[in-house]
Amino acid sequence: MDVLDDLLMHVQGLEPMRCFGRISRIDGQLVAVRGLNDMACIGDWLEFRTRSGGRVGAEILRLTADEAFALPDGPQSGLAIDDRAELRRARGIAPDDSWIGRVIDPYGQPLDGRPLRLGAQMRALESPAPDPARRGRLGARLETGMAVFNTLLPVVKGQRIGLFAGSGVGKTMLLGQFARHMQADIVVIALVGERGRELREFIEDVLGESGLARAVVIAATSDQPALTRRRCAPAAMGVAEHFRDQGKHVLLLTDSITRLAEAHREVALAAGEDASLRGYPPSTAQRIMGLAERAGPGPDGLGAITAIFTVLVAGSDMEEPVADILRGVLDGHVVMDRAIAERGRFPAIDVLRSVGRSLPHCARPEENARISEARRLLGAYDRAEMMVQAGLYERGSDPLVDRAIAVWPALDAFVGEAAPAGIKGAFAKLAQCLEPTPAPQAAIKRPKPARR
Repeated sequence: MDVLDDLLMHVQGLEPMRCFGRISRIDGQLVAVRGLNDMACIGDWLEFRTRSGGRVGAEILRLTADEAFALPDGPQSGLAIDDRAELRRARGIAPDDSWIGRVIDPYGQPLDGRPLRLGAQMRALESPAPDPARRGRLGARLETGMAVFNTLLPVVKGQRIGLFAGSGVGKTMLLGQFARHMQADIVVIALVGERGRELREFIEDVLGESGLARAVVIAATSDQPALTRRRCAPAAMGVAEHFRDQGKHVLLLTDSITRLAEAHREVALAAGEDASLRGYPPSTAQRIMGLAERAGPGPDGLGAITAIFTVLVAGSDMEEPVADILRGVLDGHVVMDRAIAERGRFPAIDVLRSVGRSLPHCARPEENARISEARRLLGAYDRAEMMVQAGLYERGSDPLVDRAIAVWPALDAFVGEAAPAGIKGAFAKLAQCLEPTPAPQAAIKRPKPARR
């Protein structure tokens, strides 16, 4: 049956008619082709054959009455006027169940050196989101393996979360924790624009053998063309939708939306779009929101995609365009703070600046009460921290601050703890942290009896 499926996929990929054009001019990054305007569409693929025998692929970005303008997916060296261009259909992705445990590129080609079987259905990269009138609702709370996400920032099935962090604050390690421990049937990981040397480190050290056993990794390194990097996140979403349509719960980890936006900016500016949002073209917002809307609960009777999208925020600027666009369409966001990482607490999550929009519905009343109490005490300590550190606060001035000072070390350590006992165990530990530890009584020095 597998051989027949492979043969069927190959036959479906054959073009019933081959159409050719010729390069008319090379204008900056774009290559103009004549002779294909009656058949070409935006998003179709061209393949150039150079005079030296090489092949260069390109995506059609713009059409006029006479010419089709395409952006090559590699160097233009070797291309010349009047070179032949063959028209291909838009390149999608064909996921298969056998992709679990594999590392592939955004075009569906293996990166781990082993043969890869294509699925029977080709999926378009720019698929629409599920019908909003038929989508399911957010599901049950998920076990994450981390105390803070089991309690203060709960994650539910089908939720979409943004992870906002600067470079070097432990974002990659946190994604690895999610991939290894979060409750899900399948994990799909998109690594957009990652440094090439870090791919193997992520797979072997961060993800590990147990994490890779239930994961599909789609990677486009930073040295690859903008077209390839821009395809990475939509290709991963297509793989996640493949498993979601089987009724499975998929965890989608995308690192990062910022690099996706940067790749899209390169492509859009090359196509002639004007920059407006601090250098980003207007279509950036639609690109990001369209991707985010595809995640979440599927139509009734199907599975769900729980998605975590990372955003690189330079200088902790939460108002920069990519962060602002994504935050508005998500079901919660987690902020990682460099100052917390520098004092050695990981994950370096700023609980007060993070929001989980699944609350209060996903927790019981007594659990919500503990979450509110923990946030209230953390907020009180945050407001008084400078005075406490400077020695200007006098005990007894504010009972709430006194209690916050007493419980803060335990609460701060709790945020960085694992949750081996599950959600109930994490809430039990949180309840213990909210009980102030009595200060040790100073030893009373008694005068020594005088010697006679």
